[in-house]
Amino acid sequence: MIEIPESAIISRQAAGVLTGRRIAEVIPATSPHKFTWYNGDPAGYPEVLEGRSIETVDGHGAFIDLVMDKDTHFLISDGTIMRYGQAGELHPVKHQQLLVLDDGSFLVFTVAMYGGIYAFQGEYDNPYYQGSIHKLNPLAEAFDEVYFENMVRGLKKDVSAKALLATEQRIPGLGNGVVQDILYNAGIHPRRKVSTLGDLEKSDLLYSMKGTLANMVELGGRDTEKDFFGNWGGYKVILSKNTYKEPCPNCGHGIIREAYLGGTVYYCPVCQPLELK
Repeated sequence: MIEIPESAIISRQAAGVLTGRRIAEVIPATSPHKFTWYNGDPAGYPEVLEGRSIETVDGHGAFIDLVMDKDTHFLISDGTIMRYGQAGELHPVKHQQLLVLDDGSFLVFTVAMYGGIYAFQGEYDNPYYQGSIHKLNPLAEAFDEVYFENMVRGLKKDVSAKALLATEQRIPGLGNGVVQDILYNAGIHPRRKVSTLGDLEKSDLLYSMKGTLANMVELGGRDTEKDFFGNWGGYKVILSKNTYKEPCPNCGHGIIREAYLGGTVYYCPVCQPLELK
């Protein structure tokens, strides 16, 4: 899944390989997927993309944007996997989109559960995309205690810590996958009401968010996700479906797994108490 670490790493890797390459051919889906969302009819993508040169690759929240000449964009969202193939490699049999580059290498795009693949020129008014461009990334210096406090101040009293971080697109690209470790590192229960957090706890949450994300990026992404070249990341996720049966690495207590806010949360009830002591 594309969250802030993945969009940062994959866009950087892709820019190093793709900048200056030209789109030679656009090959449509060989395996239609009803939960792949396109911008209009994908049959029109060749007209938009073929002949365009890639100028850079940007990561915005849960989006990766191939920016081309003539204000042309090829954009993918969370849930869409982009992989690079060398010239001479066989194209995969099944995909939701494939772009052949002028040197014979190619980009293949596949969707597992759901995802977006968008080709357009000029502006694209998708509200999630616009939010990812215009809202601050937590890794930005300007995303500081004043900014975070202003965000918290506008919340209803019953909003939980997980809801603050991972709902309503308050922080684009911050999803359920990275939130687990952020909350664990801050010692805050995912169901804890933000209105009950003291100033020190809010500061801990902010710097856990910034520090955890920075560590994920520095180590090449999470070990639950692959990068542009198909390699697993080097950051070992503390709390996930792959680790929750192991004891808490801090106190040794069993990790709790629960359904919450449309997803699954993992936490240590000792290190992340729900009730104030």
